[in-house]
Amino acid sequence: MAKETTYRGMWGDWQSLAAKLEANREDLGHLEPLRLKLVALGSQALGVNQQQDAVKASKQELSKQLRQLAAEGNRLATLLRAGVKEHYGIREEKIAEFGLQPFRGRKAKTAPEEPGTPNPEPPDKTKP
Repeated sequence: MAKETTYRGMWGDWQSLAAKLEANREDLGHLEPLRLKLVALGSQALGVNQQQDAVKASKQELSKQLRQLAAEGNRLATLLRAGVKEHYGIREEKIAEFGLQPFRGRKAKTAPEEPGTPNPEPPDKTKP
């Protein structure tokens, strides 16, 4: 018989073994204390598994609450940053203290080339 590797499989195997030992108690009476211990271990393992499932569900609920709090906190932080910009103005360097980029104006465009001056062409390398 293959060895069980999953907890559920092990517990099922234990229950099956305990039931077979119970059925043959007269022949295997000397194993009765060990059978009772196996039944108790199986019961205890099942209880721990149920606690683990409850903690897993609780963790999922807490993760959901954490996501909700993060979304609400981000919205509030955005609102507060907008309030800081409104109070100090978008050009004040003071808003950099709050992690905001002050508006420092646009970079000046380079002057466009005059249409009357031709661009010098690079020498053609194919001509000798």
